[in-house]
Amino acid sequence: MKPLSSLQNLVQALRHLPGIGPKSAQRIAYHLLQHDRDGALELSKALSDAANRVRHCVRCNTFTEDEICDMCRDPERDASLLCVTETPADQMMIEQTLTFRGYYFVLMGSLSPLDGIGPKEIRFDKLIERATDGVVKEVILATSFNNEGEATAHYIGEMLKARGLRVSRLARGVPVGAELEYVDVGTIARAFLDRRLT
Repeated sequence: MKPLSSLQNLVQALRHLPGIGPKSAQRIAYHLLQHDRDGALELSKALSDAANRVRHCVRCNTFTEDEICDMCRDPERDASLLCVTETPADQMMIEQTLTFRGYYFVLMGSLSPLDGIGPKEIRFDKLIERATDGVVKEVILATSFNNEGEATAHYIGEMLKARGLRVSRLARGVPVGAELEYVDVGTIARAFLDRRLT
């Protein structure tokens, strides 16, 4: 069997990106080679550097080039609060709100037994060690509101409550600026259940 050409290898590599199928991968490859060779070389170098230098923070498990990330080294943060997210992207979204000043733990995924992702794969033992350090008083579960995220939050919540920690979950409800008639029934129902006094 004839080995793949460089162009075919590039198309195959681009298909590793989320949401990129064979046609999109081919289009991107042709664009880079035809119109932006400098950009292709820059992308290649950046990917190589990141793949070789980025690792997991030993405290919160997010991406960093250092042993401990900048957020974990920040002494101004509230050590009694620990927010658990599924991904570094989720962590950054919460940071951008400027409403949370505690520390984080990033799972790098969610429980999904059908995909072979169990407690070990989301570094549950490391989370327990971090959450039960004697300083953390509340763990905020900021996982997604899909089936996997809900199952992950439930599992982690039960384990942490059994260890005497206060566990909270991000509230769910009607999006800011939404008109009720256009919001789905499940979201409205959850908003009623999670309502609070004003």
